[in-house]
Amino acid sequence: MHAAFFLLLGASLVRFLIRHPGEPRTPWIIAFSVALALLYVLGPVLGPVQGAPGTGRRFTWLGAVVASWVVLVVLAPSFAWCAVPLFYTGLRTLPARASLVLVALLTTLVVAAQLRLAEGFDPNLVIAPPAVAAIATAVFVHTQRQAARQRALIDDLLRTRRELAATERREGTLAERQRLSMEIHDTLAQGLSSQQMLLQAADRTWDSDAEAARRHVRTAADIAARGLAEARRFVHDLAPPQFDGGAGLEDALRALAAPESATVSVRFHVEGVPVPLPDRVRSALLRIAQGALANVTEHAAATTVALTLSYLGDQVVLDVADDGRGFDPGAATASGGAPGGARGHGLPAMRARVRQLGGTLTIESVPGEGTVLSASVPLENP
Repeated sequence: MHAAFFLLLGASLVRFLIRHPGEPRTPWIIAFSVALALLYVLGPVLGPVQGAPGTGRRFTWLGAVVASWVVLVVLAPSFAWCAVPLFYTGLRTLPARASLVLVALLTTLVVAAQLRLAEGFDPNLVIAPPAVAAIATAVFVHTQRQAARQRALIDDLLRTRRELAATERREGTLAERQRLSMEIHDTLAQGLSSQQMLLQAADRTWDSDAEAARRHVRTAADIAARGLAEARRFVHDLAPPQFDGGAGLEDALRALAAPESATVSVRFHVEGVPVPLPDRVRSALLRIAQGALANVTEHAAATTVALTLSYLGDQVVLDVADDGRGFDPGAATASGGAPGGARGHGLPAMRARVRQLGGTLTIESVPGEGTVLSASVPLENP
């Protein structure tokens, strides 16, 4: 629009100089043309449009621009078409009603100037300027409404994005809390529980069987060492220490089954051809095995546990079977707890771990006939 204004102003000045060479009003025409150009250039310098600081200065500036243009139109009617860019300038600067009054005034002057230039009455000269003014005003109003809708939409999108980001942060915080609670339950809490049971057993047998008591104490010390390693891993946010040195899941499960408990014998074996597993799958299956063995030790009163890791091509399956007292899986699921109404974080934690990997956790148990826990995790690239 700025370029159109200067183009029309220059064309009008050239037309006047060509049509009226050497007239006495020529210096005034040139002077007012230069003054109008300079005043128009000052517009962007004065700041924003209506409704913002500096509006008073812009009103004064617009009055000076219109006054200079009116003088030019009186001196040379060919400058009348410079009014089209001034329509938009007035619409952007003045309030709605005042801008419409200005557009009507400018249109009237354009019609009068065109009639002065015409040799006779021409209806087109009366109709064309109002039509151009109406089209220009309609385009401007439509554009402003579209811009307002776009600004409202952008504001809504920004607000929605902020709300979504806050929701994701809350969900991330809750997920991290759940993950940490499962990690602590499957490692530190279970280790402390095992230590407590071993130390209680050592205290009971200290006088009657000192060697057995010392064996319980040594086993408790080993569990305490592993718990310390887990605590340090939490601080440094590293992978499970069982995988240090490039150890695989089989090695970690074999080491998990190696310590001799006071009452439970754990046997571990692998079926199928082992394949490399993602870190999160290895960690999840190891934690499930730890939690399952801790539940067996604490609740099942079992003497033997079979720990089986099976590679079935498109999935890996971990089975933990014991010969303990068993329980009713339906009752444990309904109560959200562990067998026998114990503390009850183990099974929900296992289900959550398997669900995060897109797998399934099944439990088969009958009171008095033992329990089989099976965790199946699909492999993306078998």
